[in-house]
Amino acid sequence: MPPLDPPERRLSRIVLIVDDVPENLSLLHDALDEAGYTVLVATHGQAALQRARQSLPDMILLDAMMPGMDGFEVARHLKADFATQHVPIIFMTGLTETEHVVAAFSAGGADYVTKPIHPAEVLARIAAHVQNARQMKQARSALDAFGQATVAVRAADSRIVWQTPLARSLLNAFFANPEHVAPEELLGWIAAAHAARSEGRDPAPLLVADGSRRLLASFHDQTGDDEWLVVLREENDTSAVESLIAAFRLTQREAEVLYWVVQGKTSKDIGDILGSSPRTVNKHLEHVFEKLGVETRTAAANLAMGRMRGN
Repeated sequence: MPPLDPPERRLSRIVLIVDDVPENLSLLHDALDEAGYTVLVATHGQAALQRARQSLPDMILLDAMMPGMDGFEVARHLKADFATQHVPIIFMTGLTETEHVVAAFSAGGADYVTKPIHPAEVLARIAAHVQNARQMKQARSALDAFGQATVAVRAADSRIVWQTPLARSLLNAFFANPEHVAPEELLGWIAAAHAARSEGRDPAPLLVADGSRRLLASFHDQTGDDEWLVVLREENDTSAVESLIAAFRLTQREAEVLYWVVQGKTSKDIGDILGSSPRTVNKHLEHVFEKLGVETRTAAANLAMGRMRGN
């Protein structure tokens, strides 16, 4: 495990302790306070959920066995809430049977310690998990800062593990789906993309159209056991044309003609849309074929579609 950070580097880090036994709370509170952490306490499940949402702690120490809502249920609620699902949970339990350890991890726990509690061990485990959580948070913040719409999906239960704010906005705009569950169309595409990767083929992007707006999803990689990273991008007519200009060094009108070819329009249709004659459209197409190194409309459309979808 990494060495403990000096106290001055931990002053802003918040730990929420959840336990219904006053002696345990006192022991852990004193040890964490002395180590430089800001300490919050809760003596039952509902209070834990409320304080976690309000303070967004860096770590939660959670007693597994409490009256009413036990620690396993508390953890499941925390992991189902986007506001708190990123917070690492260390279970505290006197139960060492395999079924209880499995239950702790199944509920979303990152680690567990057994009672009686040894403060030095707890501090070491907190330091390790807080460091990892901060690194993950920094990575997601970097994605947000660069406007990346990225979502991680756990295929086993269709749950969205995490997503950037832009990804959440796009999913809500293009799919009528529960907040924490990935859309069926996206899940089906992930399965097909995974199969393609397994067979050594490049997976095709997902294209979802909603009027003039289009959502493109590209398969990035596996982030962990059965978790998949998907990058989303919204595209409209203007942005598609701009992408073709950049990709193939086309003029504005050449890119517009190629874009409508991709949409399956004939030269006459394109002329009507752009206010040009079919002959002028065909002349632009000749220039497009030359720049793309192709000889047919189909080949040009396929090449352009690949670039528009991020290939």
